[in-house]
Amino acid sequence: MSKRMLIFNMGSTSTKVAVYKGEEKIWVHSLSHPSEEIAKYIVYRDQYDYRKSTILNLLKEKGENLNSFDAFVSRGGIIRPVSGGTFYINQDMLDDSWSGVYGDHPCNIGGQIAFDFSQEYNVPALTVDPPMCDELCTEATYSGLPEIKRIGAFQALNHRAIARKYCKENGKDYSEVNLIVAHMGGGLSIAAHKLGMIIDVNNALAGDGPFAMERAGGLPTGDLIKMCYSGEYTREEMLRKVNGRGGMVAYLNTTDAREIEKRILGGDEYALEATKAMAYQVTKEIGAMAAVFKGNVDSILLTGGLAYWDRFVELISESVAFIAPISRYPGENEMESLALGACRVLIKTEDAKVYESKLK
Repeated sequence: MSKRMLIFNMGSTSTKVAVYKGEEKIWVHSLSHPSEEIAKYIVYRDQYDYRKSTILNLLKEKGENLNSFDAFVSRGGIIRPVSGGTFYINQDMLDDSWSGVYGDHPCNIGGQIAFDFSQEYNVPALTVDPPMCDELCTEATYSGLPEIKRIGAFQALNHRAIARKYCKENGKDYSEVNLIVAHMGGGLSIAAHKLGMIIDVNNALAGDGPFAMERAGGLPTGDLIKMCYSGEYTREEMLRKVNGRGGMVAYLNTTDAREIEKRILGGDEYALEATKAMAYQVTKEIGAMAAVFKGNVDSILLTGGLAYWDRFVELISESVAFIAPISRYPGENEMESLALGACRVLIKTEDAKVYESKLK
């Protein structure tokens, strides 16, 4: 009998919920959260009750019972860097995700909800390909200060899913190609996939790389330090400023690409300038990853929600097409990837990994 799974994928302004029966998608629904509603919360953990209630209301509308599921699955939280695979969501993982040591993201809420449901209904809570990568080459981990080590915090789940999809479609082996994958959503991550390993990627959560729809990206360090010590902001406000309230939303007060495009078509020069600036930073990061490969790149893959935005994709493509062929994969395959990874564990064709905290 096929296993039923309830799956969560939480972004900054949305919660995707799906039900899968084995590898079959029964339904998927995306809940949008208004910016003015989300803005009420200083830290993501405060959204727990709000997000949980929206899920429960949706399940009631769909006629779903929580006791009918064989697993609760969530996109991974912000934990210490690990290798790919499927992991049990356990207390160690939750403690690390909420510690703030590795960063903060709404997917921490999904992990907590999945775990709480699993405890109540006595079935596993699982996550697949967590976002913190431990495959970076040694050179990529140097920051410029010995006290700070660069880490890979990014949309690993969709990165690997799209890379594998590209290889399957083109008759290639993921372990034998060099790919540059750019995930373009609320955050922007550009990674070097070398022979099946992600050896370099910007910290798309609150670290470096291009500014994004709601991330500040790399900032002038001196000016950032001055802001931190200005007395105008608390620690929590500064962290939220660079992760959740920075980037395009800070410039244009929206994270909706359709609204930005509408403004541009209406003659808004500032919206066009900001869009060009974000695309410009993406092209620079793709160029940096090409240098990592010494120019030996098989393909550049553009994915995520912003890959639907023709203007944005064209701005990037016209600057990087000389590096390698470009393939476009709008949206993401994260819900399917979560379902397939969890299903492999439930039918015992793959063993789930047990996460252990290194903070204790």
